[in-house]
Amino acid sequence: MREALRDMKPPVTIHVAGDGDEALAFLRREGPHANAPRPGLIFLDFNLPKSDSRELLRMFKDDPRLRLIPIAVLTSSDAERDIRDAYKLYANCYLRKPVDLDSFFTLIQTAAHFWLEVAYTTS
Repeated sequence: MREALRDMKPPVTIHVAGDGDEALAFLRREGPHANAPRPGLIFLDFNLPKSDSRELLRMFKDDPRLRLIPIAVLTSSDAERDIRDAYKLYANCYLRKPVDLDSFFTLIQTAAHFWLEVAYTTS
């Protein structure tokens, strides 16, 4: 992810949460994250360690302070149920991870370009 976004123009700042609890603390600006910036886009892996990603997505979208941040679900699954679940929980897009690195970079760069430069959002 870092490498895919490294050469974006304009440059983007990347923050990585190790698990769902850390992601929530960062986004809610709790504890050591009190001064955390509000992200313009969240890439949410649907297979996070120690977390129920669907529940995490639900919490993001239920929180009035966070719900307007675009969330791109990123996963290797192309199961219709997973796609439906993501959109029922108000994911802004569902991205299937390609198997080769070049295609992965292109996918991440394209999504970041769209959500950060083309689409009008508010935070």
